[in-house]
Amino acid sequence: MAWIILLLSAVLEAVWATALEASDGFTVLAPSIIFAVAAALSMAGLGYAMKHIPISTAYAVWTGLGAVLTVAWAMFTGTEEPGVLKVLFLAGIIGCVIGLKFVDKPEPRQEFPEPAAGSRD
Repeated sequence: MAWIILLLSAVLEAVWATALEASDGFTVLAPSIIFAVAAALSMAGLGYAMKHIPISTAYAVWTGLGAVLTVAWAMFTGTEEPGVLKVLFLAGIIGCVIGLKFVDKPEPRQEFPEPAAGSRD
């Protein structure tokens, strides 16, 4: 469930980034409201995901996928010109995000390591 929430939060990151640009410095009301709501929900989802996914992975997935979706939307709407290299690099980010999902989980750290044998406490 944490991964689904994280992916939805990345989608919301693209929504708030797009709304931020459309708000024209918070001078247009509707995009400003969309920005505020999407940003709050995106952050809340990221916070939830970080309870279950290591911060390094969760943050990289959130920012990477959010950036890809933001650029993809800009290209789809004609705000940004698509290009072969741009699409290739975006695909690379997606590949890295997928890879992070499948790497081995690190061993949990002990908060207070056991004292070495023969050491004084």
